[in-house]
Amino acid sequence: MAQGASYIRTSFCKNLHAKCYLNEENAIVTSLNLYEFSQINNNEMGILIRRDDDAELYKDTYEEAQRIIRISDEVRITMERVSSVEQESAPANGNADGSDEEVSSNGTQKLSTSKIAAKHGMKTAEWLAKAVEAKLLTAEGDRHYLTPAAKQAGIEFVTKSRFGPCFLWPQEYYFDLN
Repeated sequence: MAQGASYIRTSFCKNLHAKCYLNEENAIVTSLNLYEFSQINNNEMGILIRRDDDAELYKDTYEEAQRIIRISDEVRITMERVSSVEQESAPANGNADGSDEEVSSNGTQKLSTSKIAAKHGMKTAEWLAKAVEAKLLTAEGDRHYLTPAAKQAGIEFVTKSRFGPCFLWPQEYYFDLN
């Protein structure tokens, strides 16, 4: 099995909070962390720079990224290639049953906010608004918090999930707002 990937480098730069995604044609500079909690709870902003549209700005962005890489410490991560037979038997999300579920702290199968909202044909923000209306969550600014009623209903807040902090909902949960 191959244990590496060409053209990928990971580095650590103390006190760096920037996010820059760069390829040969485009650069994205953003505040967005790539996990669900950030998308739901934070106001984020970013800019797309197309090399063909503004070659000078693209070059400046590339050079700044290179400068940051030069002052950073390289972090080595080993990777293992998985054969196609193993890929078919192991779901991408790591759950043995192949579902879009997370395992809660007590071992039960639960859905993240975005997954349960989608299951009920809603956007995540809609689901969160209904949860506030149902007094399962409180909203303070752009953050949401569990109420005692939510905990009693089996809703959890977890900080260690694949996508960062999130709420986990019993997979069959629905709102009864009548």
